[in-house]
Amino acid sequence: PEVVNQLTFSITGEKGTYRRIPEVLDCWFESGAMPFAQLHYPFKNKDRFEKLFPAAFIGEGIDQTRGWFYTLTILSTALFGKSAFKNVIVNGIVMAEDGKKMSKRLKNYTPPNTLLESYGADALRLDLIQSNLVKAEEQRFCDNGVKEIVRRVLLPWHNSVKFLTTYTDIDQWQPESPPEGKSNILDSWIESRLQTLTTDINQHMQSYQLQSIVFSVLDFLDDLTNTYIRLNRARFWGDGVSNDKQRAYHCLYSVLTQFTTIMAPFAPFLSEHIYQSFRQRFTSNHKLESVHMLRYPQPQAKNKHPVLEQAVSVMQQIILLGRQCRNDAKIKIKTPLQQLTIIHSQTDILDEIKPLENYLTQELNVKSIRYEQDEKKYIKLSAKINAAKLGRTLGKETPILNQKIQSLGFDEIQSFEQSGKLIIDTHTFGLDDILVYREALAESQALSNRHVTIALDLTLTDELIHEGIARELVNTIQTLRKNGGFEVSDRIIIEYHTTQPDLEKIIKQHRQYIMHETLCQTMTSQKAPISGDHTHTFAIADFHGQIKLTKQS
Repeated sequence: PEVVNQLTFSITGEKGTYRRIPEVLDCWFESGAMPFAQLHYPFKNKDRFEKLFPAAFIGEGIDQTRGWFYTLTILSTALFGKSAFKNVIVNGIVMAEDGKKMSKRLKNYTPPNTLLESYGADALRLDLIQSNLVKAEEQRFCDNGVKEIVRRVLLPWHNSVKFLTTYTDIDQWQPESPPEGKSNILDSWIESRLQTLTTDINQHMQSYQLQSIVFSVLDFLDDLTNTYIRLNRARFWGDGVSNDKQRAYHCLYSVLTQFTTIMAPFAPFLSEHIYQSFRQRFTSNHKLESVHMLRYPQPQAKNKHPVLEQAVSVMQQIILLGRQCRNDAKIKIKTPLQQLTIIHSQTDILDEIKPLENYLTQELNVKSIRYEQDEKKYIKLSAKINAAKLGRTLGKETPILNQKIQSLGFDEIQSFEQSGKLIIDTHTFGLDDILVYREALAESQALSNRHVTIALDLTLTDELIHEGIARELVNTIQTLRKNGGFEVSDRIIIEYHTTQPDLEKIIKQHRQYIMHETLCQTMTSQKAPISGDHTHTFAIADFHGQIKLTKQS
């Protein structure tokens, strides 16, 4: 600067001499003055400034560590003795998938407009929120991440809304107070899960843990679609509008309405689309013009049921173990089995599962459920310290304590699970501090995870096999309905032809079940082969035949 300050020059035709202004301040200090300069403080708006300052949060790229973040802090500290912001969200640097800088010359990234046209802005937004970018870290951007958000978040959410509106449109249902009477246990559970989600999302935002939001949403959507809707489909399919059907409508509608409001900051376009769809259909609600005008949901403690959430979580684990057991034995889910045995030493856990028996028998296709508390006949128990939680706290003591925990016997581990407390040396451990593992004994033919053990009776009788054939036939008819363009509410007429007496016998034996599941009004056997529209040749196990569907006029 000392050298430049001496230089001057003139321009022909202009008056005066050009020279450098000696007192030049970094231009970022102008941005650093933003908190007060934007309000013309201290000359005006003193009350407003004092109310707004310091800001709840600011957000910018990591390069601003030496720019805006720095000058904001310097000026604010010098003038007011405190920071200009309470929290800061720092964005990391987006790199191409190959780890290099995004470059038009290298063509190592998909143009943003193409990405938005293919997957939508909501998908891109959610993918970025769940990435390391919101933790000020570098992120290799991959189109598949956006595609996965569509598959795992936007489509399940949209399909859940479509499922609801398909049936409410048929019944011309409008949201009013649900009928009095005992609520369905899964209604109470999904409402509780919604409160848990609401609590988690609010906590994530208040603590600026934005990357955790999508994971909470994924867990909830999995519960909504793969447990609540899957296990309650028959309640929505039924004829007429019974009290139970109204309660199912009201529950799913309420849950989707609040979930859509929760998602508004993160997926604003689909949230608004669904909200406007609800405004048009359900005219008694949704008075405000936009979902973005609603107050953000807060958790309601009265609808929270932690014990029920735990019970359904155990049920979900039992279902997964049951499916694994069937897969290992190569027995399809359509083929019923005689008995499921649920094994756990704690009475309270078994008691929590019992109200959910109907869902277990339905989902695992078993005739009965037996409960067993003598775990020793089926499994061995082991335990180890939860190093992820206690490693730093215990420090050098961790290996010694872990060795002592690993040496615990079956009865000691079982006693710890029941009491929830274990004392070793001077340390007291709770249930979250020690990981307990269940491993099935080879001779028991059981399956275990960390929390529960099951055993399936895999013996197949002719009766069970024939019922499985009937279920496979129902699945074939449902597929034919869908491919034939039938509406979900259409009643149908079924004609079938087979040359196998055993298959004819199975169909007649399970006739009422087949008709009920497929909305069939008339079902007749034809001696001659069938032809015409919606005629299908099927093969199930060793059986084959023809089937024809006709919409009832």
